[in-house]
Amino acid sequence: MHILFLSCFKATELIERRLHFTLSFKEKLQLKLHLMMCDACSKYEKQSLIIEKGIEQMHMNGPITMDLEKLKSQINNKLKDTD
Repeated sequence: MHILFLSCFKATELIERRLHFTLSFKEKLQLKLHLMMCDACSKYEKQSLIIEKGIEQMHMNGPITMDLEKLKSQINNKLKDTD
């Protein structure tokens, strides 16, 4: 494989690594070229950013407490309403 072209596997690895670390110039260039040609990895990048932002917001808002029994009850009620 040519030195500038990445597999989708390597591209997704770089997408994730870029969220937390600095990529080298070569890695940035390889990823940019790959994303220009690959719709699947471009979509993966967008989804990954959405997930990352959601995690950041959850972290800023503090721990989430959830009443599981209440949640189960709400789900059961919704399922019964659709019957």
